Amino acid sequence: MAKQAGARHAGSRRAVFEHTGLEHASLKHTGHPQAGRASLVVAMERRLPAILADIETLVRCESPSSVADAVSRSADLVAALGRHHLRTEAERIVIDGCAHLRWRLGAEPGSAGGVLVLAHHDTVWPLGSLEAHPFSVRDGVLRGPGCFDMKAGLVLALHALAELGRAGQSGAGQLGFGQLGPGGVTLLVTGDEELGSPTSRGLIEAEAARCRAALVLEASADGGALKTARKGVSLYEVRAVGRAAHAGLEPERGVNATVELAHQVLAVAGLADAALGTTVTPTALSSGTVSNTVPATGAFSVDVRMWDAGEQARVHAAMSSLLPVVPDAVLQVTGGPNRPPLPASSSERLFALASSVAAELGLAPLTAAAVGGASDGNYTAGVGTPTLDGLGAVGGGAHADNEHVLVDSLPGRAALLAALIDSLLTEVTT
Repeated sequence: MAKQAGARHAGSRRAVFEHTGLEHASLKHTGHPQAGRASLVVAMERRLPAILADIETLVRCESPSSVADAVSRSADLVAALGRHHLRTEAERIVIDGCAHLRWRLGAEPGSAGGVLVLAHHDTVWPLGSLEAHPFSVRDGVLRGPGCFDMKAGLVLALHALAELGRAGQSGAGQLGFGQLGPGGVTLLVTGDEELGSPTSRGLIEAEAARCRAALVLEASADGGALKTARKGVSLYEVRAVGRAAHAGLEPERGVNATVELAHQVLAVAGLADAALGTTVTPTALSSGTVSNTVPATGAFSVDVRMWDAGEQARVHAAMSSLLPVVPDAVLQVTGGPNRPPLPASSSERLFALASSVAAELGLAPLTAAAVGGASDGNYTAGVGTPTLDGLGAVGGGAHADNEHVLVDSLPGRAALLAALIDSLLTEVTT
């Protein structure tokens, strides 16, 4: 019975796609560009002016993660764009003052087995950044704060889903998301990714746990490569408490927090393992108050990156076991694992599927990259959901003055995302 139902569903989708000129991914796999697939790229090329306009709208609404009002204004704009393209309202989820948006699209929204499309609308850029880094499109290059990371990727998700809905459109003019099959698609747009997702992590993990795949719209790696592995992240603060004394009259009566921190910086840095790709980096440090007083307190931050969970556990055990060296000093270590690693095994099958889809679309062969930076894809992989990251814009300069997006790559990336979602849902219904 299940096979018969699946066959009927696939057949209805065949009729829909033939009617609109977009052939379903499962209908033919000839290994070369197909007329249906090519028309999907053409459809996205037609959408390019609207894609650029939407990116401009979002970039001009500055949304630094740490400013709740700015993130809320940005969420309003994203919700309006979603309403326009998806023709349905977003569910607005506010957690500790941070606004996140969720659309559930499909015949059985919220049920297990669907596809999670994951994006964020916050940026690292402070308010006022547009004055020095105005939005522009010149010579095929789009620039502006947060364009690459990752407002362009968010816009691509909206247009990819809108095109999938249009393919199943009814005569009444409603988008045909009911054709998306069991589980459908969840689009989750969070507002605190650049802070480490403190309010959205639970939401992301819960959504990922009920989905068969997670597609993350973070910006691509160099040359448009998809991100098939990411290092995990652990964050710590090491604090030393000593005793103040006059540095000239009686320094021996003090307990020098700076000296204690000097010992600990070297001990912490020694936890790295270059052979395994594990980095343990002491970063920001402060100690003492004035130059003629033995420092009573001080602290430094530690950034840890690793490829596998075993290394994350090893470093955490070592950080938790640090002991003071200076007599009478007190050591306090806080923090721990922030994001689990996204292992290559989590993305292997999805990357192979994406590569096949790209070939059918007539796009250049896809490339893969393993990167040290983390994303919300680490969380989705951490709950066991197959995850493919870096599906967003092609460009460079994330978080930097030269942040930019290559305009001519946008239609192909949108078409790739739409076709990949469609292929994943087809696997459920056939």
